[in-house]
Amino acid sequence: MRRTPSPPVSFQRQYNGPMKEPHEYSRSELERILRACLGRTLEEVDVNHVLTRGAAGNKGYPGAVVEQSVLGYPPDSAKRPDLLVDGVETELKTTGIIESKRPEGGYEAKEPVSITAVTPKKIVKEEFESSQLWHKCAHLLFVYYLYAHPATPRDPATYADFPIMNYMFEDIDGADKEAIRRDWTIVRDFIRDIQNQYPDNPESQYSRISSDLNRHRLTVLDTAPKYPNPPRFRFKRRFVSQFVSRCFDPHYRYEVLPQEYKGIDEVDAKCHELTVRYRGRTVGELFTLLGIESSRPSKQDAERVIVRMFGGNSHKLSRVGMFEKYSITAKSVTVTANGTRTEDMKLDPIDWDEVQDRTQSFEDSAFRAGLAENQFLFIVFEEPSHDAPFADNRFLGFKRYTFPEAFIEQEARRTWNEMRALIFENRLRLVQERLRDGSLRYNKNGTVREAPNWPKARDHAVFLRGSANDSDPQHKTLEINGIRMYPQNLWVKGTYITGQIARLDYL
Repeated sequence: MRRTPSPPVSFQRQYNGPMKEPHEYSRSELERILRACLGRTLEEVDVNHVLTRGAAGNKGYPGAVVEQSVLGYPPDSAKRPDLLVDGVETELKTTGIIESKRPEGGYEAKEPVSITAVTPKKIVKEEFESSQLWHKCAHLLFVYYLYAHPATPRDPATYADFPIMNYMFEDIDGADKEAIRRDWTIVRDFIRDIQNQYPDNPESQYSRISSDLNRHRLTVLDTAPKYPNPPRFRFKRRFVSQFVSRCFDPHYRYEVLPQEYKGIDEVDAKCHELTVRYRGRTVGELFTLLGIESSRPSKQDAERVIVRMFGGNSHKLSRVGMFEKYSITAKSVTVTANGTRTEDMKLDPIDWDEVQDRTQSFEDSAFRAGLAENQFLFIVFEEPSHDAPFADNRFLGFKRYTFPEAFIEQEARRTWNEMRALIFENRLRLVQERLRDGSLRYNKNGTVREAPNWPKARDHAVFLRGSANDSDPQHKTLEINGIRMYPQNLWVKGTYITGQIARLDYL
């Protein structure tokens, strides 16, 4: 049964003329207003009927509801921060969160958070402390809503049934501020170089602002979309997820390393130092030197090696705050003595809610962000022979990789489009698997092997593969279009990855 919107939770103010100054509040006023919204849907707090106006699927709806119906001020697109909170200029960010698909659970940001425009003519004259970017992000107020529909959702384009979950004030400082400063400086200096090299027509080169080179160097920021659309500075999704975790987890589950790293370049320098120190050591020797206890080291222990080299104790990089907020994902690579090995690479779990959301764009999807934002840190081992135990493999060093924009736009987008076409056009099917002679393949329990007709490795560089401990039907825990299947993961073809890694120098 549809609920009638509740009475206003805001205090209404009358504004006349253009909004030249931030909207002034005390922190206690804001907290009183926002506490009254917790657990209520956007529709319930939308006393000014923002959701019923404009085009369906407008990404700005949640923010507009908070601004116009909760805080009670009219649309405001000024480039200054939105609020003046006890005399401090503060930017309001209404941000979607989702339940994490990772084993540790919790919440994470659904997508990157846009901060401000990249304005070439202006940024080249700025210094960081007085820049438009720092002015907009030094002090933030996040309002988090859960991007998830109930069992019987309203039109997904309306956002009406999304509940407001929490809010948090964030003052950026320390290593986070320095990482932002470094990223901003990289972009500013890149634009300065363009203007110096092409003084007569710098606009012809601005499409390079979001180049692969800059994506490989940026730590917590990215720039999107690409020219000719004016790019904007954004916080990467995993960087925002750090704020989300601090808000919802009072104990903040991430481990803090003994050394502080202010950017990806400092991480690279540490990897070089570790390579010089440990190169040539076997995994077994590394376990002894690093104090890692294990009766039989396996490839799954590779992340423990990296974390311990950096002075941490966690078993996974995802439990270490620095690696998470800098979007660093660890992958172990084992090569033969002649440097070859083909291994498919498993990516983050798929967010099936967004894949099935018709209003979700590829550009703003977690599907794309998993490839575009992440810095993949490969720890490379050499095996003495094919049958040698993992403990006998020798450490060669680290390589860091970012997926090229062309690969993302061609291969990942093609897989995304095909997945959604199978779902929306009701062409998703379970297909029986056959041997080369045409006979059916059977599982050990006697059932016929079958798999959904998702994009496969034989035709796609980015593909899906199911995973389960065995072929018991009870492990088919994923259901799409009424078809039950094993959990599906996104993979990148090994031949592509091997070729890319071979071209990289060790850090």
